[in-house]
Amino acid sequence: MKSKNTITLDEEIVKQLDYLIMQQAYKNRSQTIEEAVSEKLDRLKRGRLARECAKLDPVEERELAEEGLWEVSGL
Repeated sequence: MKSKNTITLDEEIVKQLDYLIMQQAYKNRSQTIEEAVSEKLDRLKRGRLARECAKLDPVEERELAEEGLWEVSGL
Protein backbone atom coordinates (compact mmCIF):
# COMPACT_ATOMS: atom_id res chain seq x y z
CA MET A 1 0.00 0.00 0.00
CA LYS A 2 1.30 3.42 -0.90
CA SER A 3 0.60 6.77 0.73
CA LYS A 4 0.56 10.06 -1.16
CA ASN A 5 2.63 12.83 0.47
CA THR A 6 3.59 16.36 -0.41
CA ILE A 7 7.20 17.41 0.16
CA THR A 8 9.23 20.53 -0.51
CA LEU A 9 12.66 20.11 -2.08
CA ASP A 10 15.46 22.46 -3.03
CA GLU A 11 15.41 23.29 -6.75
CA GLU A 12 18.90 21.84 -7.23
CA ILE A 13 17.76 18.50 -5.83
CA VAL A 14 14.76 18.49 -8.18
CA LYS A 15 17.08 19.19 -11.12
CA GLN A 16 19.23 16.24 -10.10
CA LEU A 17 16.15 14.01 -9.79
CA ASP A 18 14.95 15.08 -13.23
CA TYR A 19 18.39 14.37 -14.68
CA LEU A 20 18.26 10.83 -13.29
CA ILE A 21 14.82 10.37 -14.81
CA MET A 22 16.02 11.75 -18.13
CA GLN A 23 18.91 9.26 -18.04
CA GLN A 24 16.25 6.55 -17.50
CA ALA A 25 17.73 5.54 -14.16
CA TYR A 26 14.22 5.93 -12.68
CA LYS A 27 10.69 6.19 -14.07
CA ASN A 28 9.61 9.27 -12.13
CA ARG A 29 10.34 11.51 -9.14
CA SER A 30 8.25 9.42 -6.77
CA GLN A 31 10.21 6.26 -7.53
CA THR A 32 13.50 8.11 -7.18
CA ILE A 33 12.57 9.67 -3.84
CA GLU A 34 11.06 6.44 -2.49
CA GLU A 35 14.24 4.51 -3.23
CA ALA A 36 16.45 7.24 -1.73
CA VAL A 37 14.41 7.35 1.49
CA SER A 38 14.36 3.56 1.70
CA GLU A 39 18.14 3.37 1.31
CA LYS A 40 18.63 6.06 3.97
CA LEU A 41 16.37 4.23 6.43
CA ASP A 42 18.27 0.97 5.81
CA ARG A 43 21.59 2.73 6.46
CA LEU A 44 20.27 4.21 9.68
CA LYS A 45 19.04 0.80 10.80
CA ARG A 46 22.40 -0.85 10.00
CA GLY A 47 24.24 1.95 11.80
CA ARG A 48 22.10 1.49 14.89
CA LEU A 49 22.73 -2.26 14.82
CA ALA A 50 26.48 -1.68 14.46
CA ARG A 51 26.49 0.72 17.43
CA GLU A 52 24.62 -1.81 19.58
CA CYS A 53 26.98 -4.62 18.54
CA ALA A 54 29.96 -2.43 19.42
CA LYS A 55 28.65 -2.29 22.99
CA LEU A 56 28.92 -6.06 23.39
CA ASP A 57 31.87 -7.53 25.27
CA PRO A 58 33.40 -10.25 23.05
CA VAL A 59 34.74 -12.21 26.04
CA GLU A 60 31.38 -12.20 27.80
CA GLU A 61 29.57 -13.17 24.59
CA ARG A 62 31.97 -16.08 24.05
CA GLU A 63 31.48 -17.26 27.63
CA LEU A 64 27.70 -17.10 27.24
CA ALA A 65 27.90 -19.03 23.97
CA GLU A 66 30.11 -21.69 25.52
CA GLU A 67 27.80 -21.94 28.51
CA GLY A 68 24.89 -22.50 26.12
CA LEU A 69 26.83 -25.21 24.30
CA TRP A 70 27.51 -26.99 27.58
CA GLU A 71 23.80 -26.92 28.47
CA VAL A 72 22.73 -28.19 25.04
CA SER A 73 25.29 -30.99 24.93
CA GLY A 74 24.64 -32.02 28.54
CA LEU A 75 28.34 -31.92 29.42
